[in-house]
Amino acid sequence: MDPVRNPYVPGAGASPPELAGRQELFTQAGIVLQRALIGKSARSFIATGLRGVGKTVVLGRVQQLAESAGYRTCFVEAHEDKSLGQLLAPPFRKMMLELDRVGAVTEQVKRGLRVLKSFAGGLRIHHPLGFMIDLDVDPEKGTADSGDLETDLPDMVSAIGLAARSRHTGIAIFIDEIQYLSEKDMGALIMAMHRVMREGLPVVLAGAGLPHVVALTGQSKSYAERLFAFPELGPLSDEESADALRTPAEREGVNFTSEAVAEVIRITQGYPYFLQEWAYHAWNVAHGNAILAGDIQVATEVSLTSLDAGFFRMRYERLTPRERMYCQAIAELGVGAHRSGQIAEQMGSSTRAVAPLRNALIRKGMIYSPAHGDIAFTVPLFENYLQRIKAMGSDPADAED
Repeated sequence: MDPVRNPYVPGAGASPPELAGRQELFTQAGIVLQRALIGKSARSFIATGLRGVGKTVVLGRVQQLAESAGYRTCFVEAHEDKSLGQLLAPPFRKMMLELDRVGAVTEQVKRGLRVLKSFAGGLRIHHPLGFMIDLDVDPEKGTADSGDLETDLPDMVSAIGLAARSRHTGIAIFIDEIQYLSEKDMGALIMAMHRVMREGLPVVLAGAGLPHVVALTGQSKSYAERLFAFPELGPLSDEESADALRTPAEREGVNFTSEAVAEVIRITQGYPYFLQEWAYHAWNVAHGNAILAGDIQVATEVSLTSLDAGFFRMRYERLTPRERMYCQAIAELGVGAHRSGQIAEQMGSSTRAVAPLRNALIRKGMIYSPAHGDIAFTVPLFENYLQRIKAMGSDPADAED
């Protein structure tokens, strides 16, 4: 079929044509956004789930809801090389300048700009050469300028919330890959949202991260569970998966047969990213106006080649040789979660000896602990990829470009 008309979108973070199975979360997010605007208590949320369940897509759709409701929004992705303050200061500047432009000057907006200047000055205490915010105002001395994010971020978020309220609007902050925040940065963020809730300000946080982010927030501040909802995003049900496959095809006048749908669901286990990958390649190899089970067989070969070269390999290449051995031991134990002791035994070692490997892989977002003492991959179907590597007898990370 015509690849130009292909409706499926397998790219990371790209919004699929049919967002099946997430409507309840969007409904709840809409309620939170509306409540915050009128000054009523509203719990922000941090969506959790494995790689490939569509967390980034969900954040993007909620950002659209926020903008439709009149919010000023910012979207950042946490990573290990930047502090939370460095990530948030530039979009805070953009939002404050927007608030400054939309109407007559208010004291809250003027103060918000001064506090932002102070906040930037505090960040320079720890990043003297790599950080600068250009604002033509004097700093608000003694506010948000200590260089301690747990002190400064609540002041900054409160100031921007007050400025937004004076403009009869709200602020929505979106943080993807939130599990990469340090414990101190996570604590600062939680304290800022606690301040927002106490003061009834129109500020909402929507985050997304791997499953262990729930434990990380609890370790940072014990009251985090009272501030946030933690909706869990998992694979789609068979019915939801069928909708995600069929509805886009039907809009193009194409029939996705029942046999083809069943085969895609069996292979992908309902994970949204993989559903898009298989459907995308099935469309491109199909002929006529129907996608058949035979097309899925061809699409599977193409999809695995594509995933092995990109989605899986990109994560595998971040690992040290010892970390790869640990992952291979998990794969050899089979699909699902396994006890830490079993993995160590598979490696011919002790649990204590391999604990640093386990901790490093958790920090890299490759594995997580679904229950105390259990370990599982954060990347669905990663076991199969490692088994294919072993069967080939070569390490793709060692291959020359």
